[in-house]
Amino acid sequence: MMVGRILIVDDDQNMCEMLENYLRDKGFETSWYTVAEEAFSVLKREKVDVVLTDLQMSGMNGIDLCDRVVKNWSDIPVVVMTAFGSMETAVTALRAGAYDFITKPFELDMLTFTLERALNHRSLQGKVKKLSKLVEQSKRFEKLLGESPPMQKIFDLIARVADSESSVLVMGESGTGKELVAHALHQKSRRHAAPFVTVNCAALPEMLLESELFGHTKGAFTDAKAERKGLFLQADKGTLFLDEMGALPLILQPKLLRALEEHCVRPVGSDKEVLFNVRLIAGTNTDLESAIEEGLFREDLFFRINVIQLEMPPLRSRGSDILLLAQFFLEHFADQSGKHVAKISHSVAQKLLSYHWPGNVRELRNAIEHATVLARYEQITVEDLPEKIQTYRNSHIIFGDNNPSELLSMEEVERRYILHVLKTVEENRTLAAQILRLDRKTLYRKLCQYGKTKG
Repeated sequence: MMVGRILIVDDDQNMCEMLENYLRDKGFETSWYTVAEEAFSVLKREKVDVVLTDLQMSGMNGIDLCDRVVKNWSDIPVVVMTAFGSMETAVTALRAGAYDFITKPFELDMLTFTLERALNHRSLQGKVKKLSKLVEQSKRFEKLLGESPPMQKIFDLIARVADSESSVLVMGESGTGKELVAHALHQKSRRHAAPFVTVNCAALPEMLLESELFGHTKGAFTDAKAERKGLFLQADKGTLFLDEMGALPLILQPKLLRALEEHCVRPVGSDKEVLFNVRLIAGTNTDLESAIEEGLFREDLFFRINVIQLEMPPLRSRGSDILLLAQFFLEHFADQSGKHVAKISHSVAQKLLSYHWPGNVRELRNAIEHATVLARYEQITVEDLPEKIQTYRNSHIIFGDNNPSELLSMEEVERRYILHVLKTVEENRTLAAQILRLDRKTLYRKLCQYGKTKG
């Protein structure tokens, strides 16, 4: 629960004392006044996070107090209590700038929920206002950006292993920035002045990928009209990043292993081996250990590339980094297009934080570019976002109803939940195993029982 200071205003002293005792038991800091004018003067000299005010009071009423608070301290949310729960009363309070209203008599749990929402609203407003400044102040690691604990851990690992010559395996869902991590490792290493070469193993057919990696001689195959130096030799003295290692054809895996072990390659069509000096960084969005069990990836190659492992966190686990990245992309695309769009609105921030981001940072970048292009004002609004983000609602898994004949066994509940988690993380078995607190072999065995051995 978010803790904050609540200013209670009600001309009924008994109500003030009851609310104070209840809210203090819930961990809130409180103060109360029975006269609205006195409460307003307190705001000038003391820090208050939320004003909780009655509507009908002698002297200055709740609507007038709300109006004055909003005009002087727009970042302090006001919650209005009223015994007159008509729509007209609610609209009047909201027009005066109230964050929310609650109708007497109310459930105290509902009051707690409303105040927690108001505190979250205030916190988010503060973050939105400071975003541009935070982007500048945020710890940047090459082109990586983030202040969340998961990203700080990544930055620490990069700093510690950058100068090592050991192979690094960068794991993570698609779109999390694995290539940026590889580039940061290169730039922080002693090899930074040498080439940084990258190839996506899933983007090329088997024959072409072998030629790309190891090179070929003239006439080695039909379209080989000239000799070509492979990527291992192009990256000599530098860094080679092999992305999507899980898609590397099985037939090429022993050739790659030998090249890494012997530090030499044999171009396609040649009988000569050429030495190279390359640091290898591999990236994957698949669970290579499960691939080994399924016979799709060589265990000896896995151990060779997995000397040091870095796992990029999914965007949904990075908290307010979502807003930092959104502001960063907004400034980039606004500058690129020459549009005067400087910030995101509070409502947009809420949408961005509640969305699950299956495409991670790449999807966020696309969404902000979309919103910047459509923006009509100096800030992005919800209407500027892609429709699926506008309309997104958190979903919940439902196992059955209260009819005894519909209740499920523990085995079925477990099966449904495991498959639900796996679907949610887009088949990333490493992440699913971590969420489920299972080791990979146990998860793999259960998936076999469910008839799901691929995917």
